[in-house]
Amino acid sequence: MGAHRRRCDWCDNGTPIVRDMDPVNPDYQYWCEECARALIIKGDPIETYRELEGEPIYGRLLDEHCTLKRFYSFARA
Repeated sequence: MGAHRRRCDWCDNGTPIVRDMDPVNPDYQYWCEECARALIIKGDPIETYRELEGEPIYGRLLDEHCTLKRFYSFARA
């Protein structure tokens, strides 16, 4: 099943923009933009991720909302 057919694992509403490649809980791997932004603002960003839309939406969210750059990595196929 492609990511475009999935829904956000947290809110079960939005279209996922990012996949957590090393999730703490495997039930929460796909995140929509709003939920991903909330994670970042909360201080619990996804560290190893794959952008799903072909655009660096999650990367831009990190740039906009993170004051401390940690060890984020873009997972390559």
